[in-house]
Amino acid sequence: MNRYWSKRLGEITAYQAGEQPQDRTYIKLNTNENPYPPSGKVLARLNQVDTEMLRRYPDPDARLLKQAIASYYDLEPGMVFTGNGSDEVLGHVFMAFFDQSAPVCFPDITYSFYPIYCARYGLSYIQIPLTSDFRIDPDTYPDRCGGIILANPNAPTGRFLEPAQIKKLLGRNPDSVIVIDEAYIDFGGASCIPMIREYPNLLVVQTLSKSRSLAGLRVGFALGQMGLICGLEIAKNSFNSYPLGSLAIAGAIEAINDQDHYLQCTGKVAETRDWLSGCLLGLGFDVIPSLANFLMIRHASVQAEVLYQKLRERGILVRYFNAPRISDYIRVSIGTRADMQEFLRNIGEITAAGTSIGTKAVSLPL
Repeated sequence: MNRYWSKRLGEITAYQAGEQPQDRTYIKLNTNENPYPPSGKVLARLNQVDTEMLRRYPDPDARLLKQAIASYYDLEPGMVFTGNGSDEVLGHVFMAFFDQSAPVCFPDITYSFYPIYCARYGLSYIQIPLTSDFRIDPDTYPDRCGGIILANPNAPTGRFLEPAQIKKLLGRNPDSVIVIDEAYIDFGGASCIPMIREYPNLLVVQTLSKSRSLAGLRVGFALGQMGLICGLEIAKNSFNSYPLGSLAIAGAIEAINDQDHYLQCTGKVAETRDWLSGCLLGLGFDVIPSLANFLMIRHASVQAEVLYQKLRERGILVRYFNAPRISDYIRVSIGTRADMQEFLRNIGEITAAGTSIGTKAVSLPL
């Protein structure tokens, strides 16, 4: 710890993003990026940008983007908040709606940024265990708490919780904000957005990084009733009044408006995911049911860390989490069909030679 650091900084363990190595060309299946390019309309719009747009500050309220998002989801612009990726939006959420009076609740296996946000803002939290088959059970959450945040589909498991189950939490916690992080919702699950008008304590967070192939532009947004959105605007303007650049705003508008491209890409990813799941089951893998753009898998004999290392040596990146309850698993992002065929060929060879590279007896309850 550097002697000039604040005490709070020294107590924070920073989030570890998926590796982005530059030493060779990899098949990247480790960061849940979309394998398909963004809409051609996005690229055409960015090519039209002039120097006047770049020399001036962007619209701090991103009004045109808010209008596009509101129109797409049949909401009012005042029910939309935008930020520099959903991670920044979530950072403002933890500041605006959770405080020290009661702990925040979220699953014990979920997006690992949540406890880091708590550390950043001095918040206590309770991690509610997932079931033995990695489902979120709403009945295990308290009736009163400092707020609840759920990734749905959950990360890194990919399991989906039906909106009807989330309604239970909203009804039992009318004085707390319930945040549904829908980063992966576009690959198969039903969104909670239609419930926003009914529940003033519901906030839905989404991103354009995954389903719309704009991870490089960093655009995220939150949807909720105007009282919650007003709180987020205050949080934003106490930190950075210009979070979205003009290029990001222009590109995001085109991505939102090109529904045909979005449906085509997400459909291909979902189809490949389901096909891959069946293939992996045939190779002796245990596969957690997923509605995201990734699969969590484990093998009965070959250790997850061995799979990760051997795949990396072969030029294929996946994600390994050395964490309780999931250290037997690797997470595999869904690439193109060609990517996944190459992945299957390599992981099939690795597991076939499993006895010579390291084995482990694994209990498979699922």
